[in-house]
Amino acid sequence: MKNRVLKAALLAGLAVSATLGFAGTALADGEKYVLIHHSPDSETFWNTVKNGASLAAENVGATVTFRNPPTGDLADMVRIIQQTAAEKPDGIIVTIPDVETVGGAIEDAVAKGIPVVTMNTGTAEESKKLGALLHVGQPEFDAGKGAGERAKAAGITSFLCVNSLFPNIAGQQRCEGFAAGLGVPLGDQMIDSGTDATEIANRVKAYLSNHPDTGAVLTLGPMTALPTIKALKDTGLAGTIFFATFDLTPEISQAIKDGVINFAIDQQPFLQGYLPVITLTNDLRYGVLQANSVLSGPGFVTKDNLALVESLAGKYR
Repeated sequence: MKNRVLKAALLAGLAVSATLGFAGTALADGEKYVLIHHSPDSETFWNTVKNGASLAAENVGATVTFRNPPTGDLADMVRIIQQTAAEKPDGIIVTIPDVETVGGAIEDAVAKGIPVVTMNTGTAEESKKLGALLHVGQPEFDAGKGAGERAKAAGITSFLCVNSLFPNIAGQQRCEGFAAGLGVPLGDQMIDSGTDATEIANRVKAYLSNHPDTGAVLTLGPMTALPTIKALKDTGLAGTIFFATFDLTPEISQAIKDGVINFAIDQQPFLQGYLPVITLTNDLRYGVLQANSVLSGPGFVTKDNLALVESLAGKYR
């Protein structure tokens, strides 16, 4: 199965490369790229991003290094961007968790003549203003809204949004989008959960105890989804409360199978890692650049289509 997956991924990569301008055999120029993201070391979501970027680099004969603030501190991320720019790599791939905080450092990298592709968090508009080549990511408000519309169709009128992403604006956008999809104000239905698993579970329990009529729970990634699964099991609510989450891991896939999670919102992190490497390489080698940014999500994974992606969760999906 693994060999088939790698073969399929490679063929997909070569197809993308051909579409974007690679001819037959790519020149192995050995470009050095650095991918910088905002999340702490404990966030497993980035494993799939790294798989995508690493495979793309292997396909085109480049190398990619990964850097992030170990605790998720954005001031630390700014320093990492500045230090990376001073090294003058062939390209930088970077997230925009808060444009006011990290935007200046990204603009400075562009001003040094370093090609930049933004990905994951941020918007295509922000990316363009900072001078990046393009953005690869999911429109967060729209993704949350799509999830909210699905919940509304199931009769949901209230929810808890478990947000561990502060001060990353993407978390706020996802929660606001979910509320908009339901057609209700966000109000106090979003909590700052922190990033400690035990604390997340305790805060979810406390909220549900104080708001027993809560109809749904929305978590914004594995960091909050896994402790929330535990919280719901501990309180006897697992399988009885509507539960949606962003992103996939083997544990989330199992929870979908078990009926604990209704669906996962898939932003295709593999593509968020893969496509920036291909984009930078095409631009540097051939002066070829696609005209538009790339929307990598959202997609929705349910029991009905889980079999298509279950074996790939946490690796390629």
